[in-house]
Amino acid sequence: MSTATYTVKGMTCGHCVSSVKEEVGEVSGVTGVEVDLASGLLTVESDSPVEADRIVAAVEAAGYEVADRS
Repeated sequence: MSTATYTVKGMTCGHCVSSVKEEVGEVSGVTGVEVDLASGLLTVESDSPVEADRIVAAVEAAGYEVADRS
């Protein structure tokens, strides 16, 4: 199992969180998505590492920006 965290900028409400969770959850290989609105922290779980570019693209498709990856 693999876990990656990202900081997402621009989320302001629960709908924002839902949008990000939905888009990232559709990325192939992703098994779990948690988003903390207050900190902007996005935690992505997967069976094997997922390319960061695919997660960033999903966040951008939801209308937000990834500020940091760790």
